[in-house]
This record gives sequence, structure tokens and C-alpha cells, in this order.
Amino acid sequence: MRPMRRKDRAVTDPAKINEIMSRCHVCRLGLRDGKRVYVVPLNFGLVERDGKQFLYFHGAGEGRKADLIRSTGYACFEMDTGYRLQGGEQACDYTAAFQSVIGEGTIAVVEDPAEKEAGLNAVMNQITGKDRWTYGPAMLKEVCVFRLEVESLTCKEHL
Repeated sequence: MRPMRRKDRAVTDPAKINEIMSRCHVCRLGLRDGKRVYVVPLNFGLVERDGKQFLYFHGAGEGRKADLIRSTGYACFEMDTGYRLQGGEQACDYTAAFQSVIGEGTIAVVEDPAEKEAGLNAVMNQITGKDRWTYGPAMLKEVCVFRLEVESLTCKEHL
């Protein structure tokens, strides 16, 4: 990834980055579609395993998003929290407070039922605060779970 221009706003502490990500509700996934980019907002779950970060998403196993994930195997993402407009006397005095994370990595469809269940529980934990859910075999067979292995990310805050 290109280095951040405003290094004074960079967040580099992994614990703080994870804390910011834990407060985000939506992850915008960017997928290359020829010359275009398809951006889709999704619920997500964050899992750390073996020193790596993984984002899990769920959705239909068919359609534009699924097709692009299968054909490109790569995605970028953005998530943010804490947006507050900060006013001023003149238009150029206005700014915004925020915390954001931008990254990229490889993305694939999860086939293993145990990993699908773990991914779904990560998503549910992110949106409900509960991580113990049960899914029947039919549901696990029907739902499509996607795993993005984070290869790089930057985190920025302006408070």
C-alpha cells in the first residue's frame, strides 16, 4: 500500500487498531470488475489467528460479489467509526473527526463447514456482541462465507 500522507494521524499500535475495528459496524469491500470497482457494504467479523488478521463476510453464493471474489481473489476494504462534523467560521474551517481503517488482501470462498461456522460466529459477534450461535447443516450448506486474509492495512484518526 502507498504510505499515508498524514503520518501525524496514523495509528500503528495493533491493540488500538483492533479496538477501532471492533467499534466499526460496516466494512466496505472493493472488488475489481474490469475497469470498474464494485463497492459493497457488508457486515463483517474480525478473527486473529497465527499472527494474521482475517475478515469474514457472508452472503449469497451467486451474484456479482460472489463472481468477482471467485474470479479475482483479491479485495480492498474500508471501515470507519466516530464520524463527527466539526464546524468553523468559514467553509474551509470545517473538518471531521473520525477513525478509519483501509486495507487489502486475498479473498476466497470458505468451503470447510467448521471454518464457515467460525466465520459466521465472528460476524455475529461483531454485530451482536455474542459469539456462540448454532447453525444447522442445511444452513451451513446454503450460506456462502468469504474470508479475506489481511495483507496490509493502515489506520488513521482525527479526533
